[in-house]
Amino acid sequence: MNSTTIISIIVGIVILGGAVALVVVGARYSRQNQQEESDPVMARLAEATQRGESVSLEDIELQQPFMERVVIPIIRRFGELSTRFTPQKLLQETTLKLELAGNPGRIDASTFLATRFVGAAVFGGLLLLISFLSANKWPLGRVVLVVGIFSALGFFFPQLWLQSRINRRQNEVRKAMPDALDLLTICVEAGLGFDAAMSKVSEKWENELSIMFGRCIREVQLGKTQREALRDMADRLGLPELTSFVAAVIQSQILGVSLAKVLRIQSDQMRVKRRQYAEELAHKAPVKMIIPMALLTFPSIMIILMAPAGFQISRAFGPLLGN
Repeated sequence: MNSTTIISIIVGIVILGGAVALVVVGARYSRQNQQEESDPVMARLAEATQRGESVSLEDIELQQPFMERVVIPIIRRFGELSTRFTPQKLLQETTLKLELAGNPGRIDASTFLATRFVGAAVFGGLLLLISFLSANKWPLGRVVLVVGIFSALGFFFPQLWLQSRINRRQNEVRKAMPDALDLLTICVEAGLGFDAAMSKVSEKWENELSIMFGRCIREVQLGKTQREALRDMADRLGLPELTSFVAAVIQSQILGVSLAKVLRIQSDQMRVKRRQYAEELAHKAPVKMIIPMALLTFPSIMIILMAPAGFQISRAFGPLLGN
């Protein structure tokens, strides 16, 4: 047994030991949380008791999906433990990005950071296991390089996914804003207040902008001032167009300018910006197509063009080479 195999076995044992430790810690804290906090399992047990059904707590727990029973509690607990060693600035930046992405999955910053570390361990451990079980033993340098690359991919993949969610959410709002502002303008010109006009927009469509308008209205109903609710709405998205719209509405309310006129101007500006953004994407498309063309199209063309010449050369020099 060479040194590479010994190192692979040791690293594999460490990864498996860490996974077992996570399972044990997650299971222990999951049981503690079930005893200290009310959870869906206890709620379903109470409902079954009220209906007169004789079910046990274990049966209800086994009815839950595996992700909710084991994986999510483990990742959440691992995230809570990792926050003790995570800089506060990184937690704040992660929380802000999750808010900009619409808080997918209702996860917090600690859970998301734990997911990144778990992804790195899974990707790296998988490649380490493949290198250990491979028939041709890999050199130590190749093992370290491949495991390091895939661990980095597993670590940064959640961050790339989160950034894609942010971009997709912002693009959806950017596309919906001109039509929403047109409807706001019509409602305000018809005599409705701004809150009532926003309510009409939230009822008209089912997109990110209407959801944000609905949340803004609910915050105002719960006691938050309209200006604070609008500013928070703009901060939750981080889109310059929406921030400009909110600033224009607040300024019109402060200065007493006609809100309908301001909304009409904002709608025209949003359409111009949307058209400019589409033109910008169109200009970037040829640059993005260079790599796929270089990797896929050009080799195929070269094979088609050079194959007949290759056959001719092989026929001409085949007898000389003894083939």
